[in-house]
Amino acid sequence: MNYDRFLNNKIKSTKPSGIRKFFDIANEMDNVISLSIGEPDFQTPWHIREQGINSLEMGKTWYTPNRGLSALCMEICRYFERRFGVSYRSDTDVLVTVGGSEAIDCALRCMVGDGDEVLIPQPSFVCYEPLTSMTGATPVIIETKAENEFRLTPEEIEEKVTDKTKLLILPYPNNPTGGSMRKEDYEAIAPVIEKYDLMVLSDEIYAELSYGDKPPVSFASIKGMQERTVIVSGFSKAYAMTGWRLGYALGPKEILSEMIKLHQYAIMSAPTTAQYAAIEALRNGDSDIEHMREQYDMRRRLIVSAFNDMGLSCFEPRGAFYVFPCIKSTGMTSEEFATKLLMAKHVAVVPGNAFGESGEGFIRVSYSYSLNHIKEALDRIKAFLKEIEK
Repeated sequence: MNYDRFLNNKIKSTKPSGIRKFFDIANEMDNVISLSIGEPDFQTPWHIREQGINSLEMGKTWYTPNRGLSALCMEICRYFERRFGVSYRSDTDVLVTVGGSEAIDCALRCMVGDGDEVLIPQPSFVCYEPLTSMTGATPVIIETKAENEFRLTPEEIEEKVTDKTKLLILPYPNNPTGGSMRKEDYEAIAPVIEKYDLMVLSDEIYAELSYGDKPPVSFASIKGMQERTVIVSGFSKAYAMTGWRLGYALGPKEILSEMIKLHQYAIMSAPTTAQYAAIEALRNGDSDIEHMREQYDMRRRLIVSAFNDMGLSCFEPRGAFYVFPCIKSTGMTSEEFATKLLMAKHVAVVPGNAFGESGEGFIRVSYSYSLNHIKEALDRIKAFLKEIEK
């Protein structure tokens, strides 16, 4: 039977994730060290797990309100006020979602459609471009530069804006590069966003994993930008809660009310157990974040130094838990390098072009793994480079 005529062409034409390709191959091999998946190696802290367990033991297994538990919505708003100095109303401006990915999908489907254009800086997370295409809108790629640590500039935005441009995606701290936008970087692009009357989808899921002496900044905290911004975040990265599948969106009530409608029909409500655990995370999890960030910071400095010593130039990322070393000196494409490394030394990394064509010539390496795991992988990569030099 020919199923082609039953399939949605927008979905059918979408390529599978380049991240999962190498992860799946590695899973079929023995003695593989994977640095390919962005998942914390920490367990969810016990006091957070305990609250999830307690909610089950108390029989709290019903649907929650579509928006999310009122206590959780309030804690999300308190958290944003406390950490980023941005105020939101818990009864109108927040939506609890099934991971940050659902929040991105909801926001895009509610804000853009046929005839619209969406500006997407790349390299960036794999979902933005296909989810934009699935709405009927056109993704317009902004190629950010390694020499600028993959930050976005006002000039790069202006070069791509047309009268069809409706939305800019801000993917910072960035997956895959680890690049971050500082407050002054955000302040530089804000006038361009006002000038062209754009909305912004700011993916801030890695905000807590920021390094250096400057605190993380939410784009919504920049003067005049809160009314133009839908923030997407979640609990997966900062609290090591990937499997709990819980995220959220914050933004103007006029947009959030439409997102809740979509969420209502497609999902109904986020997992109840995860919501009770998330309340505990927000109330008492700051020290957990700090502990994990310190560990990531140590790994970050080790891995950046190691790649530079190997001759693979790597800028020092200021956020997330990825490095993005340049492999152009080897003469290989990103796919060739990743494939040969996997086959020869059983180390899995992700080709940079999985995150957009501007990622060609780079690989993404996650340091969300133990030090021993990372050190062994680095030794194998070093040996691989020596072998290909011969």
